[in-house]
Amino acid sequence: MDIAIGARIRTRREELRITQAQLAAGAGVTFQQIQKYERGVNRVSAARLLQIATVLKSTGAALLGELETAEGDELALAAPGVSELLNAFRGIRSADKRDALLLVAKSLQD
Repeated sequence: MDIAIGARIRTRREELRITQAQLAAGAGVTFQQIQKYERGVNRVSAARLLQIATVLKSTGAALLGELETAEGDELALAAPGVSELLNAFRGIRSADKRDALLLVAKSLQD
């Protein structure tokens, strides 16, 4: 669970294009602590999660994964490359190109 929360923090931080140092300053911790949260090495307290959510213009519930329904989704966010893939996908403006990428990705599944 700590890894999944950290992945959501990292994903949201990257969406907003803010650095770990900027997030740390807003949340009252060091950037090294943000690194540990994002990797799931350290557990984020409820109070700190709410501070981080405020800086990330999000909610504690969103960072906890309240909206996820499929079991294992939270671990999928922590997989290597997922964040970069999501950022690239969001950068594709053409619906046809997004659909094409989805077809390629589905064809590569094991």
